[in-house]
Amino acid sequence: MTGPIATTGRTETGQVDSVRGDAVRVGPGRVVTAPPPCPPGMRRHLPYTLPGLCFALVFTCLSFTPSLLPRSGLVQGVVCGINAAIGYGLGVFAAAAWRAVADRDGRTPRPGSWVLLSVATAVALPVAIVLGHYWQDRIRDLMGVAPDSMISSLLVLPVATALPFVALVAAARGLRWLYRHLDRRLRRWIGPRAADVLTGAVIVVGTAMVVNGVVVDGTVRLADHVFSLQNENTEPGVTPPLSGLRSGGPGSLIGWDSLGRYGRSFVAGGPSATEIEEITGGTAQTPIRAYAGLDSAADVEDRARLAVDDLERAGGFSRSVLVVATTTGSGWIDPASPDALEYLTGGDSATVTMQYSYLPSWLSYLVDQNRARAAGRELFDAVYARWSDLPPNERPRLFVSGESLGSFGAEAAFSGEFDLRNRTSGALMAGPPNFNVLYRDFVDHRDAGSTEVSPIFHDGRTVRFSTDPDQPVPPVGQPWTAARVLYMQNPSDPVVWWNTDLIVARPDWLEEPRGRDVVSAVRWIPFVTFWQVTFDLPFALDVPPGHGHSYSREYVDGWLAVLQSEGATVGPGWDAARVERLRNVIGPI
Repeated sequence: MTGPIATTGRTETGQVDSVRGDAVRVGPGRVVTAPPPCPPGMRRHLPYTLPGLCFALVFTCLSFTPSLLPRSGLVQGVVCGINAAIGYGLGVFAAAAWRAVADRDGRTPRPGSWVLLSVATAVALPVAIVLGHYWQDRIRDLMGVAPDSMISSLLVLPVATALPFVALVAAARGLRWLYRHLDRRLRRWIGPRAADVLTGAVIVVGTAMVVNGVVVDGTVRLADHVFSLQNENTEPGVTPPLSGLRSGGPGSLIGWDSLGRYGRSFVAGGPSATEIEEITGGTAQTPIRAYAGLDSAADVEDRARLAVDDLERAGGFSRSVLVVATTTGSGWIDPASPDALEYLTGGDSATVTMQYSYLPSWLSYLVDQNRARAAGRELFDAVYARWSDLPPNERPRLFVSGESLGSFGAEAAFSGEFDLRNRTSGALMAGPPNFNVLYRDFVDHRDAGSTEVSPIFHDGRTVRFSTDPDQPVPPVGQPWTAARVLYMQNPSDPVVWWNTDLIVARPDWLEEPRGRDVVSAVRWIPFVTFWQVTFDLPFALDVPPGHGHSYSREYVDGWLAVLQSEGATVGPGWDAARVERLRNVIGPI
């Protein structure tokens, strides 16, 4: 070997050996060429690899493609940053894999390669930003949302670079350093291959345990505490009911203070008999609403039994329509659903529900599935047991309902289509999460020729799907005389379409013609689409009714369809003009 000693290197067995000039001695009789020095100042000022940055650029540009909902510049920046970090990691991995296949050492990129990357970035990023802004404006036009300023797009690159990209790459490098440090120590005691496997297992399992046990559990506990304090608040203008037909009112078995924030709003809200009469043009009753909060009883079974006891006390089993509703985690129920039901039934209805968590909808959607399942099952079983004891000719028509995670809980009491048909008069579910067991079964086993966006299950004999309130529920012309189960799902609702399979698998709804409020330019891109739809979730309600996760006006048409099960009607006079008037009362545009 020639040249003075320059630095140290690592042999194939992990031992450090000397490096002289451009050659490394790794053992008796074997010399491997070392990479030449980096161009002056290049890696000192840009501590990222060329292959990683090339992939990061591609993933950043792809992140500007449209998804289901419009994105602000700030959200777009976060999406770009996360996907850029993923692209960077894939680029580094691809380069390492190529070196392994080609059986050669890494090489320092030529200065011209960095120049080409700079030129590509200068051309591709502005084009992607302009196209992204164009696509976002198309989505906003489709949904009737005000256009976003072009200046908002200027937030994209700083946010994407300064926050998620740098943080995620740094975290990955930290794990890599930890891996190498631990691997080096283990090789002193065991063979190289065993050390590699054991180190990898320790890093993967340890990271999962830290994330799940420390980060996730700690975040959930903190959020539970914070939102439990908010649960003690009462929304402005909400006062205790003066009617004994409401939980928390005179003679109620459930105290007003135990109902929680959204429980108090639920029992104090809704139309009065007079307001119902103004829409229906006939006489009306005051609707019954029963609710049990988390603080009303110690556990879910006692809470369900207490809610049913209060329902019975108020006379709920003597009404013509009884609805068992499952809330979202925080105890919230979209007021549009019970309001629409009460108008359509002339107030001759009762709704019973209960709270099972303090967490808000978006967080309970991720971590409260077990509690939602238990609440939905316990509440329906408690109602059904009391309902079954009544003489058949004195039983009210029994329905179930739920929105978002509430639909997941509402499904939990049933084993399938026949169970729903045998034990209820119908069900109305809005915005079902993609992990709903029955929903997925109905969609996955849909009739041949129907789409995932608008599926048809067994010719629509019991279960049907509505994607547009202005159109008849398909299949048009087929009998729907038994118990009616209706799922309302907007094509642009990320709650309906989000699942982890989006990371590496193209879903059916992105192979089919796009829904009525989804732009045709939406495409599935590995990794990228998952994060786009993930960041659509927090803003799913920030769009006009009929889009995203906003179903307020659609509840009028949904309940109108479901209540006509078994040949029953919802009362005379509900012509197109009166229905439109009710839509405007329930969810004004």
